[in-house]
Amino acid sequence: MPKYVIERELPGAGALGADDLRSISQKSNQVIATLGPEIRWLTSYVTDDKLYCVYSAPDPDIILEHARCGGFPADRISKVSTVIDPSTGD
Repeated sequence: MPKYVIERELPGAGALGADDLRSISQKSNQVIATLGPEIRWLTSYVTDDKLYCVYSAPDPDIILEHARCGGFPADRISKVSTVIDPSTGD
């Protein structure tokens, strides 16, 4: 299944508290449950003003549907072509 990185503009994201992040996560999980097993949320990185979320999905359309249903921004969706890490250099 392809992986995608979703860039979400969310001013003040880095200042969100645990309750806010839990609420966002719960909403995302609810939407994913209704969309079916084709889409999976793998992880997210919270920065000062953005969220970078990694999903596996068959195509960007289902990611856009997730964003629409959940009321989340999806400002940029990029398909992951390759993953590297420090061991790549060995």
